[in-house]
Amino acid sequence: MLVAAAACPCPPLLVPEVAAGAAPELDAARAACTDALGVLAASRPDLLVVVGPDDGAGTHAYPAGTPGSFRGFGVDLDVRLGEGDGAGGELPYGLAVGAWLLGRTGWADAPVEGRGVGESLAPDACLAEGQRLVGRADRVALLVMGDASACRTLKAPGYLDERAAPYDAEIARALGSADTAALRALDPGLARELKVSGRAPWQVLAGAAEGRAGLSGVLLHEDAPYGVGYVVATWS
Repeated sequence: MLVAAAACPCPPLLVPEVAAGAAPELDAARAACTDALGVLAASRPDLLVVVGPDDGAGTHAYPAGTPGSFRGFGVDLDVRLGEGDGAGGELPYGLAVGAWLLGRTGWADAPVEGRGVGESLAPDACLAEGQRLVGRADRVALLVMGDASACRTLKAPGYLDERAAPYDAEIARALGSADTAALRALDPGLARELKVSGRAPWQVLAGAAEGRAGLSGVLLHEDAPYGVGYVVATWS
């Protein structure tokens, strides 16, 4: 059963060592992520699953202890997803940011494992994956990593697209109100055009919450620094 969830952005810039001189610009987002992890801890899960974007069209399991690195961003910084042998290869960047958040807050409230979700995974497959994940333990919490559009300004990675701001506003509303129907309805094609990395992870969350009455959402943070939409929300 899903007992709580947190949605957090996953840009490597969230890590101060990667952001360097620009680090203070994301202080509010980091603080909101810390608050979101507090909600997960308060739910007393038996298992925390970190869900994030991955390459390809399928899913990939990352066991407890899987390592990650920010060396590809010019920073000599390694992370590890919880405690374990980590036989699942290396974490993709979104899950590495999740591992960094957990390490930063000293997560020790439940075992942790990761699930990479291919950015092209079909909505129905995402929903089914969410349903499978909540069957992993009696009380499951999800930390869902993903960014909204990358097309909010002229200098954004995807340049300016007039559809980006309303898209991100709807994402913030849906995550902030635990609107699973809105998340289920997200269109993969539009998400790809707007360079949204969170579409598949958010649809996994919608699948995990299916049939779970009484969940309510809280929007903790919404902003678009560097022209990329970042949303932090919790469900409990």
